[in-house]
Amino acid sequence: MEYNLEYNSDREKLIIPEYGRHIQKLVNHCINLETKEERNKMARAIVDVMGNLQPHLRDVPDFKHKLWDQLFIIADFNLDVDSPYDKPEKEILQAKPEPLKYPKSATKYRFYGNNIQIMIDTALTWEEGEVRDALYFTIANHMKKCYLNWNKDTVDDTVIFKHLTELSDGKIDLTKSEEVLSEFKDINRKQRKNTQQKGRQHNQGHYKKKK
Repeated sequence: MEYNLEYNSDREKLIIPEYGRHIQKLVNHCINLETKEERNKMARAIVDVMGNLQPHLRDVPDFKHKLWDQLFIIADFNLDVDSPYDKPEKEILQAKPEPLKYPKSATKYRFYGNNIQIMIDTALTWEEGEVRDALYFTIANHMKKCYLNWNKDTVDDTVIFKHLTELSDGKIDLTKSEEVLSEFKDINRKQRKNTQQKGRQHNQGHYKKKK
């Protein structure tokens, strides 16, 4: 006895595999229907079936619009039907996106992250005064916390002030200041306290759900 086995490698390639081979066959059949009235009727039925196969898309804005776009994509844009939406253009969908620019890091001190550089650049735009000076020390304290996350030992305030001067191109110089940044133990204590509070909130929420 001989069996005529059909392997997926020998079958037509699925354009959108998530919908399966039956939807692909229905779309191919719809393309070959003689009258536009028949194609329109079958296209609407296929879209309804596609919606049932992808129920999670119902929460997506323009749910029906996406289904109709996918219908034309599955048909390789060869389906002549009246769509309630503008038909997608093959050239636009297949166009290659422009390459993304590589993000700039905060000079050689990458452990501070890009947000520190943004904070420094923003602080330099503020008017001179006590508020701006306070912001400088807030940034320095945050830099110390970032540094200690990377190096668990300790760091002298003069090192942080030096790095801040470099990152600000010499515009922020706290090296002669008598202010002292937060101690390592204080930073650790705050981090542990925040972690414990989050843990308690999570446990309380979990307990309420069980009740």
